[in-house]
Amino acid sequence: MSSTEIRTDAGGPATDRRRMRVFRFKRGDPGSHFDTFDVPVSAGTTVLEALRWIQLHRDRTLTMRHSCFHASCGTCGMEVNGREVLACVTTVANLGDTITVEPLSNIPILSDLVVDMREFYARFPDEIGITRRSEALPEASPPEGIEAFERFEDCIECGLCLAACPVSATSDDYLGPAALAAAQRLLEEPRGTDPADILAFADGPNGAWRCHAAFECTEACPSNVNPATRIMQLRSALVRGGRAAVPAEEVSRA
Repeated sequence: MSSTEIRTDAGGPATDRRRMRVFRFKRGDPGSHFDTFDVPVSAGTTVLEALRWIQLHRDRTLTMRHSCFHASCGTCGMEVNGREVLACVTTVANLGDTITVEPLSNIPILSDLVVDMREFYARFPDEIGITRRSEALPEASPPEGIEAFERFEDCIECGLCLAACPVSATSDDYLGPAALAAAQRLLEEPRGTDPADILAFADGPNGAWRCHAAFECTEACPSNVNPATRIMQLRSALVRGGRAAVPAEEVSRA
């Protein structure tokens, strides 16, 4: 394959070209900037494939994060033409002749398109594990080569909802859509946790009451978690539990 060709998982050589404006930042640099690359693409080329072509054929210093290539791991979250997406399932076909790629907003940048997800995970309540052992019938046994069953929640911890949230853009203290949606999920299935602790986590000016119900988080979510609705359900649970202690005027100012 020549340096001017790109093949997608669907197969076939490049039939078109796109100009990619890619955000660049390295620690120690005085500031950030955009680099522009002319990339060969085909009808099924994804943003991730285009970025990998740049990395392989034009600039090996370009840093990005990816893993599964099918929207399961959440690691390739980024902003493309101003919208939060998973690059591995976002095709370039309808994105215009010039495509602008940036790291997720509201999360510290480590390098180029890679953000520091520790800031994202730190917002979750301690009771929430990213993975946990799944329940299984006593007579069930894992398939050969698998030591134990694991259960994965719908949320893939991609950070798109936090990047899309207008409140998170103004406050580092706001817990954010993913953490609050996870808290509401624990109310549905406590898993041995005390619901009162979860309600206490969600209560307060930086919790469920801080949400402005913009529903941008739900729009951005690639896994149908619907975090905005879950936050509204958290509010209902707080009211029923007598924990709506934040004055209305304080919520309106948040």
